[in-house]
Amino acid sequence: MLRYFEKLGNSLLNFEALAPHLFRLGIAIAFIIHGLNKFPLPPEALIEYFDLSPALASFVAISELSAGLILIFAIFIKEPYGSILTRLAGLTIIILMINIFAIAHQDWLINTKLFTSAQIFLIIGGVYFFIKGNKL
Repeated sequence: MLRYFEKLGNSLLNFEALAPHLFRLGIAIAFIIHGLNKFPLPPEALIEYFDLSPALASFVAISELSAGLILIFAIFIKEPYGSILTRLAGLTIIILMINIFAIAHQDWLINTKLFTSAQIFLIIGGVYFFIKGNKL
């Protein structure tokens, strides 16, 4: 972990190196907020609006919260485990977002709503971290 901070300290002079960290933080905070908004469990709004079971609705909330937290904490975990956790969080985000598009926003795939919403950036973030892992 000390080596990570040394590398980050050296890269602070290089603003380009901060971009992945800012992107990671933004995506992570978005998922943490989305997950926390569904607490206390089970999230009644998901159960009523989407007719989900209490277990599935709770799983969605925990998955959103976990993906955000893992994105933040995985950067401090030594390789290769940090990259594996980051890719796992990215895959979780991809799966969540595909299901959100399929269930909640089916009509978005045929018009501009998809590209004028934050959801497209969340799935792009998931793909980015699934591919990139912790590599700067």
